[in-house]
Amino acid sequence: MNSSANIKVAPSVLAADWGSLENEISKAEQGGADLIHLDVMDGHFVPPITFGASFVKTIRKLTKLPLDVHLMIEKPDLHIDSFVEAGADIITVHQEACPHLHRALQSIKEKGLKAGVALNPSTPVSFLRPVTELIDLVCLMTVNPGWGGQSFIETSVEKVAETKKLFTNHSIDIEVDGGITPKTAAKVIQAGANILVAGTAVFGSGDYQATISAIRSSKT
Repeated sequence: MNSSANIKVAPSVLAADWGSLENEISKAEQGGADLIHLDVMDGHFVPPITFGASFVKTIRKLTKLPLDVHLMIEKPDLHIDSFVEAGADIITVHQEACPHLHRALQSIKEKGLKAGVALNPSTPVSFLRPVTELIDLVCLMTVNPGWGGQSFIETSVEKVAETKKLFTNHSIDIEVDGGITPKTAAKVIQAGANILVAGTAVFGSGDYQATISAIRSSKT
């Protein structure tokens, strides 16, 4: 189990008020956010369309926090360079969208960034075994990707524990994304997660600092 000092909270801009984006990010940063999570969606891998590299470049100008860029897009390997140039610090691709996952991860790491792999709720953790040495972060979707505000999938807790076991000999970040609240955070933290993506829970709250603190220090 991770101590609260090791837990990082990554507010997802998807749930922020885009009409007041600079203020929203500033409040999240002042409230104790450790990273800013950016959900890139293309309308193909997932139904919604959100934003691309130009938006990430804009966010880069608004914060010094690490940008955690989650590519929910088809053929992500074709777009890695543009997100590197936009200022990403972590680029996460979906295992389900990468027929050449090994090559995509190599490409990210060659650019000097942290390389992440995301898994949908129904994708087994064992699919990562051939590429464990190239992975810096595993993002476990705890809702079906595409929309914010969904309910946490309880079986995800077991996947967190499976991931931690798979990477026993390789230090990585285990990130959970979807339905994270102070209550659900406690379960995944106990299972081994150390980065918690929270969109609606943070940006939908009246007190970002209190919410981020509550998520980080959650206990079962």
